[in-house]
Amino acid sequence: MIHTDTSSKPASFCRQVATLGICLGLVLCGVIPVSAQDTAKPVLHGRHWAAVTGKPLAASAGAMMFARGGNAVDAACAMLGATSTMWDTLGWGGETQALIYNPKTGKVLGINALGVAPTGATPEFFQEKGMVYPPEYGPLAAVTPGTPGGLMVMLAEYGRLSLAEVLAPSMQMAEGYPIEGVQADNIERRREIIAQWPDSKRVFLPHLDDSNPAQRAAPVDGEIFQQLDLLATLQKLVDAEADALASGKSRKEAIYAAYERFYRGDIAKEIVRATREQGGLFTEEDLASWEVHIEEPVSTNYKGIDVYKLTTWVQGPAMLQALNILEPLDLKGMGYNSANYIHTLYQTMNLAFADRDFYYGDPYFPPAEPIEGLLSKEYAAQRRALIKPDVNDAMARPGDPYPFQGDKNPFSKLLEEWSPIPPAADADGSDGFQQAGVDHDAAFIAGTTSIQAADADGWVVSITPSGGWIPAFIAGNSGVGLSQRMQSFVLDERINPFNVVAPGKRPRATLTPSLALKDGDPIMAFSVQGGDTQDQNLLQFFLNVVEFGMNVQQAAEAHNVTSYQMQSSFGAHVSEPGRLDVTGQLPPYTRDRLKDMGYDVKVVKRTYSPITAILIDPKQGTFQGGASDYGDDYGIAW
Repeated sequence: MIHTDTSSKPASFCRQVATLGICLGLVLCGVIPVSAQDTAKPVLHGRHWAAVTGKPLAASAGAMMFARGGNAVDAACAMLGATSTMWDTLGWGGETQALIYNPKTGKVLGINALGVAPTGATPEFFQEKGMVYPPEYGPLAAVTPGTPGGLMVMLAEYGRLSLAEVLAPSMQMAEGYPIEGVQADNIERRREIIAQWPDSKRVFLPHLDDSNPAQRAAPVDGEIFQQLDLLATLQKLVDAEADALASGKSRKEAIYAAYERFYRGDIAKEIVRATREQGGLFTEEDLASWEVHIEEPVSTNYKGIDVYKLTTWVQGPAMLQALNILEPLDLKGMGYNSANYIHTLYQTMNLAFADRDFYYGDPYFPPAEPIEGLLSKEYAAQRRALIKPDVNDAMARPGDPYPFQGDKNPFSKLLEEWSPIPPAADADGSDGFQQAGVDHDAAFIAGTTSIQAADADGWVVSITPSGGWIPAFIAGNSGVGLSQRMQSFVLDERINPFNVVAPGKRPRATLTPSLALKDGDPIMAFSVQGGDTQDQNLLQFFLNVVEFGMNVQQAAEAHNVTSYQMQSSFGAHVSEPGRLDVTGQLPPYTRDRLKDMGYDVKVVKRTYSPITAILIDPKQGTFQGGASDYGDDYGIAW
């Protein structure tokens, strides 16, 4: 059920505020704001707590928990449940990735609630079906559900409230809530895929009339959208908790009784039955043996700020590698979004993401990833020396971090054969199963939701949950929409020997919550929606604050640049070396200079996904919340 491998030491929130000695937003690292630019949204200010996420309704769910006396973990769990119920690019059968600062120990801990490949999921299985990568959707695209377990473990270990209290907003929404037009239209666009699966069809397409195919099948904007099967499943969890409490169990034990019912009881049996009936591979043992890992995150220090990420089962360490490469450089002196600055960022990301593409995978599945070498400052110096000052390197390759941890690379031959452009699957979707019909650009940017929460007792939470997005396969009467994360595996070890699909293994995910500390005290929680763009967005957001003095809202709204040179984690895993997307805010002179450097510069409306962030103001002892001006992301603070 749960695996823990963290250590701890005491700390207090009062010390956090009193000893920080810097003022983020204006004087962090001694820099002046790049401008006093207006923002579309104001900074959220709060003294007692802040909750920011992908949907206003979900932020309200977090606020309800604070009003009940809950802490930031309770609020984050309620927001997680609400966004899953709203299908905010995730569902209840998806995966949850979190970082939590625990003020009782003074430590950052990681929550690994990513599902694993089921029994029978081997490269040969998919290759025999003519696939170059596992499928993008359907029962064969699913790893075991992780979000319910992640939510319950976080709540049991670090929250204050009961499961019934935290799930109350989700249950009210499952009973029926007015669906947003954007989501309703998304369902309608995917109706042909959804209609393949009886329970998905029943839930998502309430107006489907086979005799009148021109009639809209999905709900309309503002219609009360009901998920009564999901409501029944959530009620079963609450009932299991109540029964355990009635028998004299503690709060924690009662929440774990609900966990047991989901993964080893009647809920698990229904998920397995329905999935296998539709061609999936899940077994009851797959769910019963899966566990949430409470783990030690990884970090690097950038100019006195400790930045924390989850380890190699997500892409987060790539941002830490990029910070290590950039740290000695005078980024501020280059000028914000100058051609030189953008070129330096792009080349740095090329090198960090090439390492991601070859070396990242499930750390609980041998062989061990070379994370010590990858995050070595000496290795970063070697990588930095490869940056060409005035031309894009379209052939940037993974390096060899093993010598920087005193080891020999076991995959040196595969490294020599590695290509920046991987073998591509048939992208026309002609088999009706391999491709979900999402083009490369949309998949690269589209993604999940993000959740940030903080409170005056010192708890700080950053979560990037995902999986089970529309078009989701709903597993029978459970009402649970399953993950599509299997597609992030590879079948060919030449692409990445650490990320080849195998039963019981986690795919390398794109999901990447972030926390920043100064002198051991939390100063910022931040994460972002999106796919492979996430750590690009977050790197630029972080530098906007640290190097260019933007406040949290300015940094969230600032227009990023986007590289497509790394290999996509979705669909056909496409790579486009040299492609650089910018917005019209970048001056023509700068765009022309980048073209002269060999970039394929494209001017697009949007180059970023919605960032959510909470900054802890050490001077005032308050919280500053921010969310980008794209999409519905916003928050509440008090």
